[in-house]
Amino acid sequence: MTDAELRLSCTTHLPGHHQPAPAQLFAAMGAWCAEHQVAHDVYGSGALIEDFEQKIARLLGFEAALFCITGTMTQATALRIACSERGSRLVALHPTSHILRHERSNHVLFDHFQALQVGDPQRPWSVSDLQAIPDQLGAATLELPMREIGGQCQSWEELDAIKQHCHAHAIHLHLDGARLWECAAAYGRSAGEIAQGFDSVYVSLYKGIGGMGGAMLLGKAGLIAKAREWFRRQGGNVYQRTPYVVAAAMQFDARLAAMPAYFARTEWLYATLREFPLLTPNPARPQANMLHLHLPVSRERANEIRNRIASEHGVWLFNAASHAALPGRSSVELYIGDNLLKLPDQRVREILALWSAALASNIE
Repeated sequence: MTDAELRLSCTTHLPGHHQPAPAQLFAAMGAWCAEHQVAHDVYGSGALIEDFEQKIARLLGFEAALFCITGTMTQATALRIACSERGSRLVALHPTSHILRHERSNHVLFDHFQALQVGDPQRPWSVSDLQAIPDQLGAATLELPMREIGGQCQSWEELDAIKQHCHAHAIHLHLDGARLWECAAAYGRSAGEIAQGFDSVYVSLYKGIGGMGGAMLLGKAGLIAKAREWFRRQGGNVYQRTPYVVAAAMQFDARLAAMPAYFARTEWLYATLREFPLLTPNPARPQANMLHLHLPVSRERANEIRNRIASEHGVWLFNAASHAALPGRSSVELYIGDNLLKLPDQRVREILALWSAALASNIE
């Protein structure tokens, strides 16, 4: 049985949201379309998609928003345009940024821009890190929250200092907000307040929102007009975007309304994890409704434990384990969504105890 098949066979899942089967999802989408009298867009023109773009633009305080089929295309395009407008091809990126980690060097091979790494790989970067770069930057990218280091965020004061520095030095400040909605509760600020001061923002329509895919790019009308043309040039001019927009729009408001509850559940989980010292959270305090758990076993052993518990108990603990810096150690990501929110407290404790006992018997 593959990992995907094993995951689907489980009746209890810790990470993320419940994932309906295609038939269930499409039925719900069809019912929503009938209720709202949805008509297909044609190459991005139509009431459904344009209204949704305007809704997100208003929510985050930007002149315009534009749907894109992938976040990878969205961000590379935004930064290419920003560098062209600012007269510098240099973009400051954290070492763990999605662009450097997961996008197969597209910015190099497509000649979009040149990347300079900024900050420590284990910490959010600061304004002093940016000030230490002697070159004139065209853009800087900041991810909130920072997924690869457990959902960490800059403090509100540090974030404001970064915004002010970039504005003063004509540096285009881009927000990788794939999970922007997730850090609003931790900051105690609206997503619009967080986005204020950025020159462009990317948000995902499928990660925390739970849609089928797609992204939005937000910025000034001129930047969005240029991005629209560049999306076409890169093969992103999808004939009909209706399924992606419907899958996100039909649950968008409910997901945003649930974010404070997800964060409160994350705070509860942190308190509960004190009872299970073999499950060590990073960061030390929750900064979004996601975290990493560091385990005293190798990645291979961590996955073996996950699969055994899934087979014997029908519980899916996490999606994948990663190597840690020290040998015989690993880390896993937990996104706190509907699944953990709906599990009774005692059931979560039972699962954590089961996991902890398996780790204790497998410490290498």
